[in-house]
Amino acid sequence: MKRRKKPRAGKARERYPIERSGIYPYLARFVEWSGSRNYSPRTTALRAIHIGSFIRWCDERGIDKPQDVTRPILERYRRHLYHYRKENGEPLSFATQQQRLVPLRSFFRWLARENYLLSNPASELELPRVHRRLPLYVPSREDIERVMAQTLVHGEKGVRDRAILETLYSTGIRRAELVSLTLYDLDLPQGALLVRQGKGQKDRYVPLGKRAIHWIRRYLDEVRPELVIEPDPGCLYVHEFGEPFAKNRLSDLVKKYWRAAGIDRPGSCHLFRHAMATQMLENGADIRYIQAILGHAQLTTTEIYTHVTIGTLKAVHARTHPAEQAAPRPRRSEDPGSDALLADLAADAAEDEVGPRT
Repeated sequence: MKRRKKPRAGKARERYPIERSGIYPYLARFVEWSGSRNYSPRTTALRAIHIGSFIRWCDERGIDKPQDVTRPILERYRRHLYHYRKENGEPLSFATQQQRLVPLRSFFRWLARENYLLSNPASELELPRVHRRLPLYVPSREDIERVMAQTLVHGEKGVRDRAILETLYSTGIRRAELVSLTLYDLDLPQGALLVRQGKGQKDRYVPLGKRAIHWIRRYLDEVRPELVIEPDPGCLYVHEFGEPFAKNRLSDLVKKYWRAAGIDRPGSCHLFRHAMATQMLENGADIRYIQAILGHAQLTTTEIYTHVTIGTLKAVHARTHPAEQAAPRPRRSEDPGSDALLADLAADAAEDEVGPRT
């Protein structure tokens, strides 16, 4: 006797669509409201996906009205996400758990504000703590130059690809931002480009270096006219069929050059962003200017790059730490501020012993 196959999760979702749930009409109105408030299509779509997953979870437990959702139920769902295992047996990362819970807080806040609920059950829902992780790998300048050199063997397409890589490296823009660039966003005489509707739907100007301008001009003059198909969509970079790049297609293209250079590390387009920010910081750039170029809303996001300049820190450590010197360096009494520094250190030590002065 043959055993019946267990239905796959995707088919189970088809059998029990969220449209049957009494919560779904509220989700449809919430999605419409999000669009009317000018939230990005990506944000709106992600909200619908993650709230839809919650609705299915509620439907399996007989909860079909938003008025039946309480804080303990939301806590149960949070624990469900914590114990959930993917097909490969791995748990959801804390960042993914947070990503799935944040839309629920927005959804129930909207329900309460629109008076569909007397109170917001998600007002005190605690999100998983997500620690900001350092980039696993930051390319050196030598790595970048090795990758750039791989484009030389691909003829006209190599010119286009070199222009793409130089744009990523010079500006530090995100993959989606590069895909969205148009001819009208370029200001080559001024050495700048306009990023329209970047993350957070914010526009910003970013500087464009001379080397990147050189390769962009070559691409525009020699390659793009041969690739583009009329009517010209106006996008800056087009692939072999004359159409704009899709994000995954661009990642595959860039990853090919990393591997050709003998660098098989996670990431593709974003590695240029990491390299640009880290190397500018090592060369003395103010972190606030790097924040403006990268388009970070908060300085704390940019500060991760202050922790990856270990090469510079090691050089300073080797040059200045007394244990690394061949012989003790005599103290120079004429060094300005040295006496004041020693006095401050002595005061701190004394305060630690006897307590703060009143």
